[in-house]
Amino acid sequence: MKVVPPAARVYIGCALLAAGACALPALRPGAPWESIALLAALYALCELPARCPLLGRALGGSVPMGTGSFFPVLLAAALLLPPAAAALTAVPGSLLARVEEPPAAPRRAWRAAATALAAWAAAHAAGALGGPAALGHGRSAPDFPYALLPAGAAALAFCLVLTALDGGIRATADGLPARAAWWGLLGRALAPHAVHGLAGLMMAVLWRSSHGPVAGLFVLLPMYISCWVFAQYHRERAAHRATIRALVQAVDIKDRYTRGHSERVGHASVLIARELGMPEDRLDAVRFAGILHDVGKLGVPTRVLRKDGPLTPEERRVIELHPEYGHEIVRGIGFLDEARAAILHHHERMDGSGYPYGLRGEEIPEFARMVAVADAFDAMTSNRSYSRARPVPVAVAELERCAGTHFDPRMVGALVRALDRHGWRPAVTADETPSGGGVPKAREASAPSTSSTSSTPSEERA
Repeated sequence: MKVVPPAARVYIGCALLAAGACALPALRPGAPWESIALLAALYALCELPARCPLLGRALGGSVPMGTGSFFPVLLAAALLLPPAAAALTAVPGSLLARVEEPPAAPRRAWRAAATALAAWAAAHAAGALGGPAALGHGRSAPDFPYALLPAGAAALAFCLVLTALDGGIRATADGLPARAAWWGLLGRALAPHAVHGLAGLMMAVLWRSSHGPVAGLFVLLPMYISCWVFAQYHRERAAHRATIRALVQAVDIKDRYTRGHSERVGHASVLIARELGMPEDRLDAVRFAGILHDVGKLGVPTRVLRKDGPLTPEERRVIELHPEYGHEIVRGIGFLDEARAAILHHHERMDGSGYPYGLRGEEIPEFARMVAVADAFDAMTSNRSYSRARPVPVAVAELERCAGTHFDPRMVGALVRALDRHGWRPAVTADETPSGGGVPKAREASAPSTSSTSSTPSEERA
């Protein structure tokens, strides 16, 4: 988002006005300015290292970045301070936090408004359940386990407000439909905010203890270490994505006829996996398998991949080596361990007539059976310079016709149900179309149709 759309500007402006109204009462005489200043400075100080290039390089570029790493400070403020004061503590750190993408000013303003509103709501939720009294004071012991209730309510309110506001900015700034804008935000945020809530409670209890505010600072050290580990994890995931992206780009450059095909096969494979109830922690492996299923084409001569006429039996045999090439290419990439079997076996068939090893039925790995269906479906529904796209219902009918012989009926059924639920947007993947706007019929190999590796209406060209 290089330019902020007018709707997003209005949305940010409304959030700023609401945040200002919430924080305004803290400016009245009698506000606990010492605690406000200390907590606000602490939150800002925690966010500053991410903006320091020298410190980032010293720690290998893995300084915890972005608002969220130190929400325990804000949740402690929500338990310790009145709502208006809690809202005010969020502002300096949010304005100082690192911004990854331009434009920086609107993003910082939005972040300050959103975190101030969330802290205000969290303080109200904690206060309604007697949070400040439950923390104890001085030598007075905190009221455990009751203190967990206001802390949990504060964390939940903080999470709900932030996710609601974030969904709104995604809808207005990125033009997403309402369902897509909020989809999955709350589920991903609940667990981290619950952990932040517990850390905030520990910090608030120590802050109010006889040891004073300094004791509360000790909670931040383990939190900072955990955030550093989390940043390392995200760096590793970013490296994984960069590896995948480089391999896919190499395939797209070599075989321009299937540009975009890999990403859509990955998406369709995930739709199938989700429909079958596959755990979330395996979905990345499914997606990688779909995206990289054709990476072995890097080992196929370009003249064969881009040939406009029919393929000879020898050329067909060369192309049919691409699953084995792909398996060898990714063999040394540890995080692709489970995806390798799908790359190697995605052209196997249920009746044993596929390649490279002629596996049948349950002998074919589960991921490979998913990718085979996703691959055939996208091949049929995409316009290319050598084949005309088929309508989605026609492609589905073809998959169902070949279920049990070429494809796993369970995978076909899962894709059909997912398409009914989510729909599908076919795309043109070729760089060129023939003059006159027509698209010729699919090229076929000159190998006999009785061959176990001949092309079929549902696979067309590997």
